[in-house]
Amino acid sequence: MTDLTLILAEGANEPTAFGMNATVWVSIAMLAFIAILLWKKVPALIAGMLDNKIAEISRQLNEAEALRLEAESLKAEYEAKLARAAKEADEMRARADAEAEALVAKAKADATALIARRKQMAEDRIAAAEAGALADVRSAAAKAATEAAAKLIADKHDASADKALVDQAIAAVAKG
Repeated sequence: MTDLTLILAEGANEPTAFGMNATVWVSIAMLAFIAILLWKKVPALIAGMLDNKIAEISRQLNEAEALRLEAESLKAEYEAKLARAAKEADEMRARADAEAEALVAKAKADATALIARRKQMAEDRIAAAEAGALADVRSAAAKAATEAAAKLIADKHDASADKALVDQAIAAVAKG
């Protein structure tokens, strides 16, 4: 016999209780188990637990959404602060550049004025030195002329020439 016929032949010898085989008893036990579950409201308990779990997951999702919105708000706030800081840095850099340019221009103007003052002072010193030298030259020339005139007068005029000059001066006074 084949294996199938052996299996069918063995099924005919299955034990029974109250005229029902094992399959019927298992079905009855399952129906009783399901009836007890329904009587004790286990599906409602399971549904309640699932509802609670769904509510918890929904609450967590809402919290996550709120946290995401808060994070986006903080991100936008910090991006705005960063933009303001960058703008302030640019403004400070521009002010510093303007101040530096003003300082350079002032330094150039001060240097030009200092050079002009020093040039004028040098020209004034040169003019004073020239005037002093000219005065010294005139003084030396006058002294030399006086000494030369005195020497010439001493060499050319003797007592007889002096007598003639004195006589002329007296005659001029007498006429006068």
